Amino acid sequence: MKQKVSVPFMLLGILFNVCLIAANLLETKVIQVFGITVTAGLLVFPISYIINDCIAEVWGFRKARLIIWSGFAMNFFVVMLGLIAVALPAAPFWDGAAHFNFVFGMAPRIVIASLTAFLVGSFLNAYVMSHMKLASNGRNFSARAIWSTVVGETADSLIFFPVAFGGIIAWRELLVMMCIQILLKSMYEVLILPVTIRVVKAIKRIDGSDVYDEGISYKVWKIGDI
Repeated sequence: MKQKVSVPFMLLGILFNVCLIAANLLETKVIQVFGITVTAGLLVFPISYIINDCIAEVWGFRKARLIIWSGFAMNFFVVMLGLIAVALPAAPFWDGAAHFNFVFGMAPRIVIASLTAFLVGSFLNAYVMSHMKLASNGRNFSARAIWSTVVGETADSLIFFPVAFGGIIAWRELLVMMCIQILLKSMYEVLILPVTIRVVKAIKRIDGSDVYDEGISYKVWKIGDI
């Protein structure tokens, strides 16, 4: 018997990957908003954690694990394509090579920082959400969504910034950037929480899924266990 594909799950998975790829491209720009220094990836990256919350809440850790690894694979694929495009010779009449190379020719340390931080932060987010759901018997979704995001975003920032910008940006400024990113991303989750709650309720009603991760393996490499 063929397994039916959940349309909401598929759409969230696609949106998750789009957000991650967009965030990686936007991370190359450091911006100032009301005097606060952050990376432009802040505009979209927190959405991936909100989607991760939705997937872990509705379909459980195993489905979240699958989507996280798919996001990693798609990010890696885009990075490799970008590096290949940068390595190819530009047409002699085209004067946009320097700008193109700045966006797509990411230094190896930024690639490593981004992908490592993403994996650690996303898996921690899904893990905390899953365990808190079991511990609370499915209650207090708001608290679970906020705390799982805080844990995941903190881990992500603590890995990404030192690896990507250590030695380039002063450590004091780097620490300020990390704290601001963690705070703003967590506030992002809180502000959009009413929408997240409605989306989760709608998906549960439409899809008929509400998984509790009892007795599952939390090993991150067990992708086939879905």
